[in-house]
Amino acid sequence: MGFSRRIVLAAALAGLASACAPKGPVDAAGRPLEPLSIVTASGEHRFMVEIADNEAERERGLMYRPPLEDDRGMLFQFPAATEQSFWMKNTPSSLDIIYIDPQGRIVSIASHATPYSETPLPSNGAANGVLELRAGRAEEIGAKPGDQVRHSFFRP
Repeated sequence: MGFSRRIVLAAALAGLASACAPKGPVDAAGRPLEPLSIVTASGEHRFMVEIADNEAERERGLMYRPPLEDDRGMLFQFPAATEQSFWMKNTPSSLDIIYIDPQGRIVSIASHATPYSETPLPSNGAANGVLELRAGRAEEIGAKPGDQVRHSFFRP
């Protein structure tokens, strides 16, 4: 391959790589993050969250991952609002699991979910969003059922 062909090929690959690179903020591992906030009686609390919006991402979730920072989370997005149920299989740190309806209202919260547990934690109502935060974080910000979660996925 000639020198000029290599330059054209390298430029095309660089353009492809930049087109595939995440737009916006990323975490230390390069995973894209999006802003999300929870409005409680104590005010608006901001987080940066990873999005799990396909089956593979939803199945993997936060398995095998270190504990979340106070301002981080993962938002699981489902195509329809139905009864949801999560477990902690292969998840080494305790989490708060917040179930959210299509309007962004908190349906229920499973606080301090036990690491590695395979016990189902049901939403006790229809939810199409599930937010995982560091264990205890929901209580720290005063989050309760009925509070509002703001993210472009929800339609208040």
